[in-house]
Amino acid sequence: MLEQFKKIKSSALSAIHLVKNLADLEVLENKLLGRKNGELTGLLKGLKDLSSEEKRIVGQAANDVKQAIESAWAEKKLELSRVEWVKSSEKESVDVTQSALPLSKCGHFHPITLVKNKLEDLFISMGFMVLDGPELESDYYNFTAVNIPANHPARDMQDTFYIKKHPNWLLRTQTSSVQVRAMQKYEAPMRAIVPGRCFRNESTDARHEHTLYQIEGVVIDHGINFSNMKAVLEEVVKNLYGAETKLRLRPKYYPFVEPGVNGEITCVLCAGKGCRVCKQSGWLEIFGAGLIHPNVLKEGGIDSKKYQGFAFGFGLDRLVMLKYGIDEIRVLKSGEMKFLEQF
Repeated sequence: MLEQFKKIKSSALSAIHLVKNLADLEVLENKLLGRKNGELTGLLKGLKDLSSEEKRIVGQAANDVKQAIESAWAEKKLELSRVEWVKSSEKESVDVTQSALPLSKCGHFHPITLVKNKLEDLFISMGFMVLDGPELESDYYNFTAVNIPANHPARDMQDTFYIKKHPNWLLRTQTSSVQVRAMQKYEAPMRAIVPGRCFRNESTDARHEHTLYQIEGVVIDHGINFSNMKAVLEEVVKNLYGAETKLRLRPKYYPFVEPGVNGEITCVLCAGKGCRVCKQSGWLEIFGAGLIHPNVLKEGGIDSKKYQGFAFGFGLDRLVMLKYGIDEIRVLKSGEMKFLEQF
């Protein structure tokens, strides 16, 4: 086994040295040190089968190898970060001889920003952290880590923008990609929301855009159940649409929760009486939610027998359209001042 550790150290250091960009460096990190399928991680799991004396000797060697790889990875990341910063700064230029530009009218907060800020304030008052994550995401965090492996049919539900020449990288399709990142960094117990921009290769129409905004929420603690989830979500919908707003949950499948639900509220346009928008049902679907799947907790390094959690996701664009009576999603990204000046 000592020879195996020496071999993986040599190949890892060589691979790190040859990496040319930060994206490939993160892919290599997951390959070597990933919690589930990392090469070094898999080798470390074999220590449990050794005798006490062998564990002492091999364990020390394994620790030295891991530290060497992590140190080389950190140095390479710093080096590549500096290179990319220099390249970006070289593209920028400022004409110091240009005369001052005329002052324009002050802008307005975008309606998406207004609703996002309102929800952030509400969740902070309930003890939630507000987190962020990369929009350029790895296939692992966007899909695999949230229980959507390569052959899972749920991938067909999302038309994804993949990065040319880097098939393991994509523009994130959902803010759920931050769930496992948050678990790995903050562990349990945890409460957090993740507002942010997502991307899907969709045809644009009055209700669909290729660029959209979401708010992901996650709570992990002892004894978490459906009643905890519903209490939080009821507070959200009443805060947005008024104290008289009712919430109902209906079963629906999502791969990263089990069981999963659709969240529906009384139609804000007809007060639940039935109209064209709610298809005469009196209800509007505004979010998906459920208890976090044990596989997702496992990817985040959390013991699902000790902790439970729930997660939910709001389409922020849809919340805004319902709150302000906007019937055309494309105006939200138009930059049209006549539209923005209303808010």
